[in-house]
Amino acid sequence: MTVSSATNAIKAVTAEREWEQFHSEENLAKSVAVEAGELLQCFQWGNDFDVDRVQDELADVLTYCLLLADKLGLDPEQIVLQKLAVTREKYPVDKARGRSTKYDAL
Repeated sequence: MTVSSATNAIKAVTAEREWEQFHSEENLAKSVAVEAGELLQCFQWGNDFDVDRVQDELADVLTYCLLLADKLGLDPEQIVLQKLAVTREKYPVDKARGRSTKYDAL
């Protein structure tokens, strides 16, 4: 499944239920944060996590991210690739390989 087909499937489910009315940019951004918190909760007490639950929560995060990108008229693949280009510039391989140091301290 491609990003566009996933987005189209999400939009179909949303339209069938008339949920678009609740999907302002602000509400979608809040939903990303809420679902990310639920994803993090899967790992709260260590490495003993339920993969099925992680999958469900990750799907929720991705769903809201795709809906927000669509709402803003952004192409998810394009914005990720643009951000990777910026990351490559900020974190040159010769300085950043194997390090978690922030770019301004490399």
